[in-house]
Amino acid sequence: MKAENIRIIGRGFAVWLVIIAAEFLHGAIRVFFLEPLVGDFRARQIAVFTGMLIILAISYLFVRRIRAVNSFQLFLVGLLWLALTIAFEISLGRAMNLSWERILSDYDIANGGLLGFGLLFMLFAPAIAAGLRNRFNAPD
Repeated sequence: MKAENIRIIGRGFAVWLVIIAAEFLHGAIRVFFLEPLVGDFRARQIAVFTGMLIILAISYLFVRRIRAVNSFQLFLVGLLWLALTIAFEISLGRAMNLSWERILSDYDIANGGLLGFGLLFMLFAPAIAAGLRNRFNAPD
């Protein structure tokens, strides 16, 4: 792998830490405020969409700092975010003694699990954010 791609992955990892911290806070807010109103599963469904907005906002704010110069590099960052997030979600779920059934329910589209859509969005979030930045010519 080229040295520049490794540096981009390192910067992408730093942005992912910001995303995961924001998503961790988002999850706590979901549990304490939304879940009592609509129930656990519905709250998790809603949180996929609000989480996508959070990911887009953070991506938009930081995509230029990643310094990816082409679509391949943006895709690499998205792939990194996807892999790290799946590993984090599964590890956290298991650390919280959640069953595999409960963890995988978020990915089960046939039964209303929407997290797969959120993860697919995360894969393309760096490219979407870069496109929005270019379209609106937003300065750093």
